Amino acid sequence: MNKIIICGLSNRAMGMFIEPIVRKFSKENTIVGLLDSDDRRVELCIAKFPELHSVPKYGPNSFSNMIAETGANTIIVTSRDDTHIDYILQGLAHDVTVITEKPMVTTAKDAKRVMEAEVKSKGKVIVAFNYRYNPYHRKIKELILDGKIGRVTSVDLNWYIDTYHGASYFKRWNRNREYSGGLSIHKSTHHFDLVNWWIDQLPEQVFAYGALNYYGKDGELNPSPTDGRYCETCSEKLKCQYFMRWSNRSNEIDVKDDHLKNESIEKLSSSYTGYRPDACIFDHDIEIEDTYVATVKYNKGALLSYSINFSLPYEGYRLAINGTKGRIETTEFHEPSRVPFPIPVQTIDYFPLFGAKEVIHVVQNGGSHGGGDPILQEDLFLGVDPYRPYEILAGAKAGAYSIATGEAVWRSSKDNKPISIHELLDLEVDVNVKVHNE
Repeated sequence: MNKIIICGLSNRAMGMFIEPIVRKFSKENTIVGLLDSDDRRVELCIAKFPELHSVPKYGPNSFSNMIAETGANTIIVTSRDDTHIDYILQGLAHDVTVITEKPMVTTAKDAKRVMEAEVKSKGKVIVAFNYRYNPYHRKIKELILDGKIGRVTSVDLNWYIDTYHGASYFKRWNRNREYSGGLSIHKSTHHFDLVNWWIDQLPEQVFAYGALNYYGKDGELNPSPTDGRYCETCSEKLKCQYFMRWSNRSNEIDVKDDHLKNESIEKLSSSYTGYRPDACIFDHDIEIEDTYVATVKYNKGALLSYSINFSLPYEGYRLAINGTKGRIETTEFHEPSRVPFPIPVQTIDYFPLFGAKEVIHVVQNGGSHGGGDPILQEDLFLGVDPYRPYEILAGAKAGAYSIATGEAVWRSSKDNKPISIHELLDLEVDVNVKVHNE
């Protein structure tokens, strides 16, 4: 029996981990402890999952006692990004399996600490990179492994975040670099990990530009230069185009979103102690970037051209992977209910270097994040699928290189110079001595 402690009772913790454990995988897994710094979050968790009523509850300073009293062999880290490092290191010190939401940590320095701690531990780290499990992304991996495009030479990846999802990052704690690492880490690590995994190469050097174009005090759509506003109580929200695009004067419109579920974040403002997810997106203290372009050089010769924008009319991405024998292309539109025009069914287009184009229709599965979450949950709570012919579950090394790439992006944009991934990670041990689920 897998004995699990949940560290951080966030919405993601409840939807992605607690619910499937107690409702679907309880034969093999049991939750033996809940940890959070906010008693209100514990109350809400118990209200949603009454079967956890008798499970012991702990605060952040009771970690060692918690492990000893519960006999846990696994912890799941779903707290705020900057707190991941403490729970991961403590978990490894107690030789347990650590499953952590992405980003694994928020700095390359902490990523180094995790990798070095894992080498010395009997435990291991698993990073819940659910994007790998999307059926289109798995098919792309299979095409590359089958040699359809030969040796990968370059990748073009342009990611688009719409005004609903994009604005949500600037209403919450994500907008503070000290908490999230900035969006090149909190969000883009998903994308960097995908590329690293697809092409099976490690990033070496990054050059990037970044800017704050839409949010913050200089946002062109700011109704007025006023600080301290919250959407729930703001007297100017009817003049705010970001607010009104997804609402009406009665604020009765709910928008579905994998990240925010079916609730408006303004309605969550009283759910947790001291937590406001509806801060004004035009506050003066916002200083992280909302737009990036970057070039990444890899250790086996591939080059990545990447961009991301957090304020666009629709959400999705465009991808092209080039190789010595051909090219793969695909375009995806996320959240179809929020796309204001008809969208085509996603396919993967394969162009051999010599020959006819092939259009691949991918078998899909249900579930959030394009069907990725349910397959990842099976690997986490039933064990890795023994019939899958390639590795997909991510470990500490994969988490670290995605974070180092994200940090290099914002550092390069800040310092206007190339950033070395090796120098950021500054590893003092051979992380390949003990590699888990890479």
